[in-house]
Amino acid sequence: MDHEIIFVDDGSTDGTREWLKTVGPALVAGPVSALNPGLRASGSPTTRFLLNERNLGFAGACNRGASAAQGELLFFLNNDLVFLPRWFEPMLAAFGRFPRAGLVGNVQVNFITGAADHTRIVFNCKGKPEHDTARGPGLPFYRRVPALTGACFGIRRATWQKLGGFDEGFVNGCEDVDLCFRAAHHGLVNYVARHSVVRHHVSASAGRKLRDEQNTARLVQRWRHAIARLAARDWCRHYLSLHEEEPRDYPDPALARDCFLYRGRLLPRPTARILLGVHLAIEAELERWEKLAG
Repeated sequence: MDHEIIFVDDGSTDGTREWLKTVGPALVAGPVSALNPGLRASGSPTTRFLLNERNLGFAGACNRGASAAQGELLFFLNNDLVFLPRWFEPMLAAFGRFPRAGLVGNVQVNFITGAADHTRIVFNCKGKPEHDTARGPGLPFYRRVPALTGACFGIRRATWQKLGGFDEGFVNGCEDVDLCFRAAHHGLVNYVARHSVVRHHVSASAGRKLRDEQNTARLVQRWRHAIARLAARDWCRHYLSLHEEEPRDYPDPALARDCFLYRGRLLPRPTARILLGVHLAIEAELERWEKLAG
């Protein structure tokens, strides 16, 4: 078959389960595993559904759905997306164009306001991931990015299996960034297809933000050095802003010079002085997270 659609109901109680019975046959679930959940279905219908006995969260639900898929490419789609014309073609074409593509995402706009909500994941001066909303002209059709949101992305099934799917230690946050970092660690490149646009009811699921701090702490502890490099430019912006009115008051003129040059893209990479500052900022966040956990 050319395509298949797999719905994963993650323990809903709003009537969705009854509706799903009208769209296709159920998958029969066995033991839960990211790569081999014991799923089977009679025949090969293009639309099938899977009912989780309990809510597994974003990572667990995606892992089980992916395990039932048979195609060469997997596309993960949140249930709060509204698809605009020709959203799919640019994402699909990326896999033919880039043999080393890891995850391929797209641009997402806020369903209510129409403003850009996501064009890639960036890291702020404290090492915390944020959604970039810049859609300026002059950017390439496909943009190389360190990370992207899991709300709408594609990946080769072979890559998904090699990486082991989402890490279910993350609970509704940062599992997508972690997967992007793991792809990059294996020499793959993540892209955003800038001409693919969907509308998104942003963070509409109940409890979506309850574990943001714990998820971020887990991510930073695992990928601290990679995140420090990605956070360096915003750290420079923050450092320079502290004495913006009177630059002569910088306590470390050499560090200020490094920040001016790196933020202005006159240095190819952050200096040791900059990275030390970023690591100190990250260390302060890790100490704060440890106090929250305690």
